Amino acid sequence: MQTVETNKKTDKLIADIADYAYSYQPASEEAYRIAQYVLMDSIGTAVLALRYPECAKHIGPIVPGAVLPGGARVPGTRLELDPVHAAFNIGCLIRWLDYNDTWLAAEWGHPSDNLGAIIAVADYLSRTAASDGRPPLLMRDVLTAAIKAHEIQGVLALDNAMNRVGLDHVLFVRIASTAVSAAMLGLTREEIADAVSNAWLDGGSLRTYRHAPNTGSRKSWAAGDATSRAVRHALMAQSGEMGYATALSAPRWGFQDVLFGGKPLTLARPLGTYVMENVLLKISFPAEFHAQTAVECAFALHASAKDRLDDIAGITLTTHESAIRIIDKKGPLHNPADRDHCLQYMVAAALIHGHLTADHYEEEAARDPRIDALREKMTVVHDEGYSRDYMDPEKRSIANAVQIHYRDGTSSEKIVCDYPIGHRRRRGEGLPKVIEKCEASLLTRFPRKRAADILTAGFDPVRLPEMPVTRFMEMLVI
Repeated sequence: MQTVETNKKTDKLIADIADYAYSYQPASEEAYRIAQYVLMDSIGTAVLALRYPECAKHIGPIVPGAVLPGGARVPGTRLELDPVHAAFNIGCLIRWLDYNDTWLAAEWGHPSDNLGAIIAVADYLSRTAASDGRPPLLMRDVLTAAIKAHEIQGVLALDNAMNRVGLDHVLFVRIASTAVSAAMLGLTREEIADAVSNAWLDGGSLRTYRHAPNTGSRKSWAAGDATSRAVRHALMAQSGEMGYATALSAPRWGFQDVLFGGKPLTLARPLGTYVMENVLLKISFPAEFHAQTAVECAFALHASAKDRLDDIAGITLTTHESAIRIIDKKGPLHNPADRDHCLQYMVAAALIHGHLTADHYEEEAARDPRIDALREKMTVVHDEGYSRDYMDPEKRSIANAVQIHYRDGTSSEKIVCDYPIGHRRRRGEGLPKVIEKCEASLLTRFPRKRAADILTAGFDPVRLPEMPVTRFMEMLVI
C-alpha cells in the first residue's frame, strides 16, 4: 500500500475489507438466489422512479452534452455516461422512492444502493472489453459484487451507529462501493485498500436532510452521490493514487477521533454472505422500513375503520426505539421526503386508503384533511420487548402494533405484526410478490413484450448468471 505513513501498518478494518473484496468467493446458493431478486427489484424500482419529475430532473449528464458513447448505460433511458456519473444516475434512481431493500441494525441503510456503482462499472468494463475483442463480464460477476457490497455495508452497520454521531448511513455505501468497484477494476489488494482509505477520509454526510425541520429530497440522491464518489476513488486508485494507512486510527486526525468520538470502528462478524441472505425487501409499498409492519397493521384495520374515521377518539401506535428516533413526527410535513419518513402519516394514509403508493406522499394526496386529523389522534408508545427483538441477531424483528379507540368507548383489536413481508422469515410469501412488483414497475416504462423478456431473463436462476452484462443492459435501453 502506497501511503504517506510508510512505517505504519494499515488499519485492520481497511485491510479486512480490502482482503474480502479482493479474494472472497461466495459459495452460498441462497445468497446468489436473493441477490438475483435484489437486482431485479432494484432495476424495477429505478425504472418506476423515472415517472417522478423531481427524480427525472437529476438524470442525465452532469452538464448538457457530457455523454460518453460506449460508456455505462442508465436503465430505462438511452443515456451513455462515464461510470462515475452513471453511478450517480443509477444510484439516484434505485433509491429515489425509498422502495429498495433495507438493512436494520445499530445503523440503518439500503445495501442495494451499491448497485449504482456495481452496474455502472460492470457495463463500462464490459463495453470496453467488447470493443477490444475481449469477453465482457457476466451477470454472475454483478451478483457476486452485490453480495460483497451488501456484506461490507451491512456488517459495518451491525455495531457502528453513524446516526448516533449525526452522520448519514450512505457513508457505508461509499465504503462498500469503493471496495467492490476497485475489485471489479482488477486492482490489487493493496490498491483496493488505498481506495478504501480515501473513501474513509471523505468523512460522512450529516443526517440533517433526513430530519425535521430540514427533511428534503437530498435523502433520495445521497446514495447516488455516495456510489459516484466510490467509483471515482476506485478509478483514482487504478491510476496509482496513494492511500493512507491509518485513515481511521490516526490520533486526533483520523476518522475515529474526529467523527466517531474516539470509538474504534469494528466488524461485528467475519465477512461472508450473512447480509444478502437476511436482507429485508420492500415489496408491497414504499415506506421507511421501521414503519412497514405498522402499515401492514393499518391495512388489516382499514375495512372496519374506513367508514368510522370521524368516530375515532385515539390511535395507539406501539413500536420500537429506532422507529421513535427516526420517524415519530408531529406538526407540518413539507414534502414527500418528509411524509415517507413519518410513522403517523404512513399509518393514516394506509387506514384511509387500504393501500399505499409513492403517489400518497405527493402534494395532492397530502392535502386530504383526514390524514392530519388522524395524525393528531395518534399516540406513540415504546415497547422494550420490540426493541430487544429488533437487535436480536436471531430475530431481527421490526415489530409494530396499531389499535384504534372509538368515541363510544369501544376499541379495535390490537393488531400486531412482528415481521414485515420482506423479512427472511416470510420469504415464501414475499419473493413471488417481488416478481409482481418488478413487472408492474417495468410496465410503466417498457412495452409489455419487452417487460416480459426482462422478467423472464432476470428471474431465471440458470440463464441470468451466464448472461453477458452487455446483453442484460441492452434489454433495459428504452
